[in-house]
Amino acid sequence: MAAPVSAPEGRSRWVDLDGPVHYLDFGGPADGPLVVAVHGLGGSAVNWVALAPRLTDRCRVLAPDLAGHGLTRSLGRGTAVAANRVLLDRFLESVTAGPVLLMGNSMGGMIALLEAGTAPERVAGLVLVDAALPFVAARPDPTVTALFAAYATPFLGSLLMNQRRQLSPEALVAGTLALCCVDPRRVPADVVAAHVAVARRRAGFTDVSRDFLAAARSVVATAGYLRGRPYRRGIRAVRAPVLLVHGDRDRLVPLAAARAAARRHPSWSLVVLPDVGHVPQLEAPDETARAILDWLDSAGRPALRAATP
Repeated sequence: MAAPVSAPEGRSRWVDLDGPVHYLDFGGPADGPLVVAVHGLGGSAVNWVALAPRLTDRCRVLAPDLAGHGLTRSLGRGTAVAANRVLLDRFLESVTAGPVLLMGNSMGGMIALLEAGTAPERVAGLVLVDAALPFVAARPDPTVTALFAAYATPFLGSLLMNQRRQLSPEALVAGTLALCCVDPRRVPADVVAAHVAVARRRAGFTDVSRDFLAAARSVVATAGYLRGRPYRRGIRAVRAPVLLVHGDRDRLVPLAAARAAARRHPSWSLVVLPDVGHVPQLEAPDETARAILDWLDSAGRPALRAATP
């Protein structure tokens, strides 16, 4: 079991990429492989505070806030998937001269896949934690379907975001965890507190609704059947070793999508976590870390070597 989460403020770093970009440096051996962890839609670097300490005995772990997320204000930068892929590419260039292990959850997994297909020299391997994969035929969750349909509709999307802004930081975090977890009580109290602290700081930002809706609509378009063809081509271009970790009770990205990706790419590894939802790194960090470390000792060993300075 990893040590309790310490205050993320002590790990905060900033880099200027046409505006300030915030990230967390979780530490780890300076001569170890570098892992860059990319959060999902509406998330932030603190999405990794439960998992990262379980990896830092062997790896150095950094986690950026994408544009329009966490403490990284958009400031004229785009917040859609393509724009944040470019921002991630620039972040990687700023923190290391060699390839890294990219780890992404949800939208972050989508962006990591696109980066691996576009800039293979920067990516030694991929760990995709319930990544937003191309749509497949599966029974949709009615709540999730209604939610994203509202985001896609200008009036309803704005109304929904206005309602969200009326929530306290505690209620906002609780609602997100209820959607993303099978049992939110599994998320440690100090991890929840770290998320509430970020939500409290974001409450004063004036661009939250616009940035979130732009990102949400781009995720749906990127993964969709018609406009998602470039994403599918990008995935086919990936040559790095890949680990898929997926909760079998994910309401946002069904397990069928991960199984379909594994069938199309037989060299990819798939680990299914039972009774876990969309954010295994928060709900089941021990099991998630075990899957990652086991993969690094087996099929992911080439990625481990390539990401080591």
